[in-house]
Amino acid sequence: MRIAICGFLHESHSFAPRPTTYADFLNPGGLPALQAGATMIEALRPTSAPTAGAIPVAEAAGVTLCPLIWCFANPAGPVQDEAFERIAAQICARLADALDAGPLDGVYLDLHGAAVVDSFPDAEGELLRRVRAIVGDAMPLTISLDPHANLTAAMIRLADAAVPFRTYPHVDMKEAGAQAMRLLLARIAAQRPWFRAFRQLDFWIPLGSQCTLMAPMLPAMDRRAELAQAQGVVELAFCFGFPYADFIDCAPGIAAYAETQEQADAAVDAMFADVAEREPLFVQDTLPSAHAVAAALRDSAGAGRPVVLADTQDNPGGGGHGDTTELLSELVRQKAVGALVCLINDSESAAACHAAGEGATVTLSLGGKSDGMPYPCSARVEKLTDGVFTLTGPMGAGNPGNLGPSALIDVDGVHIIVATRKMQALDQAIIRHFGIEPAEVPILALKSSVHFRADFGPIAERIIVAIAPGPVLADPAVLNFRHVRSEIRRRPRTQ
Repeated sequence: MRIAICGFLHESHSFAPRPTTYADFLNPGGLPALQAGATMIEALRPTSAPTAGAIPVAEAAGVTLCPLIWCFANPAGPVQDEAFERIAAQICARLADALDAGPLDGVYLDLHGAAVVDSFPDAEGELLRRVRAIVGDAMPLTISLDPHANLTAAMIRLADAAVPFRTYPHVDMKEAGAQAMRLLLARIAAQRPWFRAFRQLDFWIPLGSQCTLMAPMLPAMDRRAELAQAQGVVELAFCFGFPYADFIDCAPGIAAYAETQEQADAAVDAMFADVAEREPLFVQDTLPSAHAVAAALRDSAGAGRPVVLADTQDNPGGGGHGDTTELLSELVRQKAVGALVCLINDSESAAACHAAGEGATVTLSLGGKSDGMPYPCSARVEKLTDGVFTLTGPMGAGNPGNLGPSALIDVDGVHIIVATRKMQALDQAIIRHFGIEPAEVPILALKSSVHFRADFGPIAERIIVAIAPGPVLADPAVLNFRHVRSEIRRRPRTQ
């Protein structure tokens, strides 16, 4: 049995300050760079990517894997046409080569589900269309998805099954890939497709409210698991949506695959009703940056564990550039001595620190490259690194981390990690590679919305979601959307 396997992952923020280029897929942070052909399997095997879960399931079944390409870029603005066309062309060319080498029994695609391309708002739907044009409609094909996917009718029509992660923070990425491969093998054996049903909700769920560690999403996912056990149901996919993609299908979506149409319809309708009933609960508690820092200082006094400040609106994992400075300036203004900011993405400042050397004092115009609001400061360079390390937390254990040349600096007693390349603050290894134990820091200011909770939550005295400038708005309804469905309800989602 021969199965083609490939991956294309991007989460596109229509209002982010910078577009996504082909070069961004060549130098991502936290996952391997673009892999093609023979290098792909071994490069992905030790990571936490969905493909790493699919590989051993296929191998255990005696499958010969035909690797095409796999690529990932950090969330940012829409993918430029040139980048998408180059990536899609490589996938299609290698898929055609695999068919020339012999018959294929199936195709597995490791996708994100929230990619937007300048000319193709439903990027995954367009990629699936091109793949289907090569392999035909009858070829068994399954996909794994990030739960932030904006499911579309095209994606559901063109894939025999879609398997999103069940968790946010995403600690089950490999499990989703494994399930997608198991379903592909089952689909090949059955020699017929499952019946499917699909519905979209008419409201957005903000990122902070999508966390599956707490209500209301935790009981919603418990209900999903219960409904997935119903007779005849093969897969029940609930995607929370990525509420920053300005296109018509920006919304949470639910899809079911079952032995009969009635079973698929019943599963989708029941899940739809459950999530719709919880709509008023999808709000999050936040504090403006000044109040958040004051609360952190108060709560950290005498505490034995760190207080975590989540700089949610500049989250690099949601499309932020990771370089806004309001929360940093507030920490300095309120004299939060010992606090650590993880991290400021600023290649110019990182280069200046490396040129000056450890122990030197440098004058910086720190961060603010994306919004024109840098933080002018005099900083002492405490430690320099090459930015290379291995992630150790629940989400990314085994994944390569590469911040590029990086520095740990001190500004009036506030410590700041300055990096050449952006990365979400989701893993304690980012901090440990500077020789600092995160659990011993009184206040941790992390550029992240939810993913930080997997690794930093267990060591936190308290978590405070801080509101400072950035494109990943805690309440996406205030953005100037032009292309979403008119029936989408835009209710306040913060309190």
